[in-house]
Amino acid sequence: MATVQESPMIKKADDSIASSRIAARRDYAGPDFLSQGFRPFFLGAGIWAVFSVTLWLCEWLGILPPVMVLSTNWHAHEMIFGFAGAAMGGFILTAIPNWTSRLPVRGLSLGLLALLWLAGRVVMLMPDVLGPIGTGIIDSSYLIVLCAAIWREIIAGRNWRNIKTAAVISTLAVANVLYHWQFASPSADTTLAERMGVMVLVTLIALIGGRIIPSFTRNVLNRRGADKLPSPVSNTDRFTLVMTVFTGIAWTFYPLSLLAGGLTLIASALHFERLTRWRGLAILDEPMLWVMHVGYLWIGIGFGLLSAHIFLGLVPQSAAVHAFTAGAFSTMILGVMSRASRGHSGLPLKADLPNTLMYVAITIAALLRVGGSITSMPLYYSLSGMFWVLAFGIFVIAYWKILTTNLRKA
Repeated sequence: MATVQESPMIKKADDSIASSRIAARRDYAGPDFLSQGFRPFFLGAGIWAVFSVTLWLCEWLGILPPVMVLSTNWHAHEMIFGFAGAAMGGFILTAIPNWTSRLPVRGLSLGLLALLWLAGRVVMLMPDVLGPIGTGIIDSSYLIVLCAAIWREIIAGRNWRNIKTAAVISTLAVANVLYHWQFASPSADTTLAERMGVMVLVTLIALIGGRIIPSFTRNVLNRRGADKLPSPVSNTDRFTLVMTVFTGIAWTFYPLSLLAGGLTLIASALHFERLTRWRGLAILDEPMLWVMHVGYLWIGIGFGLLSAHIFLGLVPQSAAVHAFTAGAFSTMILGVMSRASRGHSGLPLKADLPNTLMYVAITIAALLRVGGSITSMPLYYSLSGMFWVLAFGIFVIAYWKILTTNLRKA
C-alpha cells in the first residue's frame, strides 16, 4: 500500500497555526483582572473573608433574618475550603509558571475557574436549593479542576520537585469531597473532613512557608550585610515536614489518642525550633516579613495547644483549631497575598500604613479568638471577628487597584 505523505504546504500551515496559538497565549491582550492567577483569587479571598465572617458575626449575635440560618459546619467549611482554598489557588496558579517555565493559566480559563469557586460559595449559602449532592458536586468542582490544572502543568513542565505540593493540594480536594459525603450522611458529622482540611493546610504552610520565609529573610539580611543568616534547608527541616504529615494523620483520625498527643507535642517543638533558625527577630522593622514569621509561629502554638488539650484537658480543642485557622492560615494568607500582589505588579516590597494596620489587626483577631476559646469569653469572639473583617477590609480597599489593573502595563 502506498504511503500518503503530508503536503509541505499543509505542514507549514499547521505549524503556523500552532505558532499563532502560542503567540496569542504569550501576548495576552485580555482583561487585566484575568491576566494572572493571583488577581481574581486574592481579591475573591479578601472579599469572601469580609463577607462570610460578617455573616457569621450576625449569626453569632442573632441578628440574621430567620430565612438564613448558618451552621458551624458552614463556617468551618468556608474558612478552610472557601477562603483558604481561593488564596491557595491564587498563589499556586501564580507560582507554577515560575516552577515550570510554562505560560500561566489566564483569560477565559482563569475566569471559568474563578466562576467555579464563586458558584461553590453561592450554593454553600443555600444548600437546601440543590440538596447535599448537588451542592457537593458544584462546590467540589473548583478544587478538583484546580488540581487537574496543577498536575497538567507540573507533568508537562517535568517539574518533579513540586509533585509533593500538588499531592498536598489534591488531598485538600479529597477532604472537601469527604466533607460533602459526610454532610449528606444521616449524622451530618463533618468534623473528620474539617480536621483533615486543617491539617492539609498546616502541611502546605510548613512546606511552602519553609521555602519562602527563610529565603525572603535571607535576601533582606544579605542586603544589610548581616553576619548571621537563616540556616539553609537541612535534614531537620525534612524531618519536621515528615512529622507534620504523620501528626496530621494521627490527629485527623484519632484526635484524642495518646499517639496524637505525643506527636502534636513533638511537632510543636520542631516547628518552634525551625522558626528560631530563620532570624525573625532581625527583621522586626520589615512588616511584610515579620507577618509571615508570626503566621508560622501560630503552627507551633497550635500543635502545643492540641497536645495540652489531649493530655491535660487544659484548653478546649477549639483554641488549637483557631490557632491554626485564625492564626496561621489567616496571617500567612494576608502576608503572602499582599507581598505577591505588590511583587508581581512591580511595586516596592515595603509595607505602607494600610499594610501594617492590617497585619496588626489580623494578629489581634487571632489572639482574641484563641483567647476567647481558652477563657470562654464570648465578647472576645465578636471582637475577633470585627478585627478580622477590619484586616481583610483594609486589604480589599488597599489592593483593589493593584489586583484589577496591570500596573506594569500601565
